Amino acid sequence: MDFAAMILARINELGCKNINQAEDRFGFSRGYLRGVTREDSKRAVPSIEKAQVICDALGLDFYIGPPRSVEPTTELDGERFATIARYEASAAAGHGVVNLDAPPKDHLAVPRDWLIETGIRPDRCILITARGDSMAPAISNGDLVMIDRHRKEITAGKLYVYNDPDNGTRVKRLELIPGAATIIARSDNPDQKRYPPEYHTGPAMNAISQNILGEVVWSGHLWR
Repeated sequence: MDFAAMILARINELGCKNINQAEDRFGFSRGYLRGVTREDSKRAVPSIEKAQVICDALGLDFYIGPPRSVEPTTELDGERFATIARYEASAAAGHGVVNLDAPPKDHLAVPRDWLIETGIRPDRCILITARGDSMAPAISNGDLVMIDRHRKEITAGKLYVYNDPDNGTRVKRLELIPGAATIIARSDNPDQKRYPPEYHTGPAMNAISQNILGEVVWSGHLWR
């Protein structure tokens, strides 16, 4: 299967009706995917960089090197599940940091079909527990948070988990302002007196950008 056929098959697998819908869904400009999948002589051969961007967006593995082990899976009543490691540390101001060198606390089994539909790669993800209400109502105290370890480049408004040297592991919406060399960390809680935006520059900015664990791609709410 060539690259174009693989991309078209993946788009269909993810439930997109056509190329235009796929480009809109994954934030590509019109023609970005069509140019490398069209069925005529004008089909473009993507650069390695572009192929990696497309694969990352569609949840496909882009890898050059020796064979790697397959992600842990299990089967129950004929349905396959992927297992995702859960670590002990919690994400909130004032708690300990996530230590990925330590063994995980346990694993959570997640249906592989659901992961495929949502474009989540289980082999790239970890789970931690959120503490506090700074990100409520999106993420509440005790919620499970799934982090994609390969998504570390800041996109304004998205949620990221990072290890803060002073405040432990935190989850915030991050915004990078290149011209001002500033990272803004925002909380979802509407009480801005308790949780005002935090502006980080210089060494504080680098401390965040260099210690991002990944982007939040899913959270599970604990009902009480």
